[in-house]
Amino acid sequence: MIVGGFGVGKTTMVRSVSEINPLSTEETMTQAGVGVDYNTGAQAKTTTTVAFDFGRISLNEQMVLYLFGAPGQERFWFLWDRLFSGTLGAVVLVDARRLEDSWYAIDRLEHHGTPFIVARNNFEPPTHELSDIRRALTLPDHIPLIDCDARHRDSSKQVLIALVNHLYVLSSARETTS
Repeated sequence: MIVGGFGVGKTTMVRSVSEINPLSTEETMTQAGVGVDYNTGAQAKTTTTVAFDFGRISLNEQMVLYLFGAPGQERFWFLWDRLFSGTLGAVVLVDARRLEDSWYAIDRLEHHGTPFIVARNNFEPPTHELSDIRRALTLPDHIPLIDCDARHRDSSKQVLIALVNHLYVLSSARETTS
């Protein structure tokens, strides 16, 4: 699951890393969304996800990683709880210029007990250290926080590898305490 605020690059990440032509529910933003969808900080954005994005990566012949990009607008947040059902882990994609847009995603993942990592999508050269982002989001040290550029396959792939590694560490820790 890839979640985050409006316009942080969720659809872009799914598109950049999926081995299949991803299912996308991107639609052109119209006047009907004025006063409902707020594109503050992403004024150049002309499309929006209205359901979810779906992509796939085959890890081997038996294991497949399914990617779901959740819509970022508040009016679609009701979908998130359904999308989280059965999710092994999530990436919270953040835009450092609009960190407050990430709080809902982090809150919902914590509420569901869904493990997650945070990836700062670098639209421009970073102006804050990752430690500043961690403090602003009040992220505990055990939650990975990394940089990425969702437009680039290798960068998006590294985010997903970090998530899988995080899930492995959590799984191993549970096994040793059982």
